[in-house]
Amino acid sequence: MPAPTVDDIRTATETLSRLTEHLRDASDLDEAITLMEPLLDEYTGLPVQLGDTLRAFARTVLTDLDTPNRTFVHTLVEDLRAAAWEQTDQHTLHYTLDNLRTVLGSAPSTAAGA
Repeated sequence: MPAPTVDDIRTATETLSRLTEHLRDASDLDEAITLMEPLLDEYTGLPVQLGDTLRAFARTVLTDLDTPNRTFVHTLVEDLRAAAWEQTDQHTLHYTLDNLRTVLGSAPSTAAGA
């Protein structure tokens, strides 16, 4: 698999920005939940992926033998690792989607005549 480029990463963040804007204007809750599903997947969703990416970046920083001020760098790497765990802990957001589906599926209809 080829290494991602800066443009690939920018495209991903631009897509997230487009999603955010779309959700701000969205009136279709089912569509919104469907769009959020891949982002909040418990195994491959954004929290897990971002946590893994932060840990991989921290490892890369530590393996660069030419890194100056290694003591301070270790402190920064610990910050990255802490942020990685905080992100990964958000993997449980997929339960929020499950709970929304359950609540919305059992909510009384507000349609005319219901």
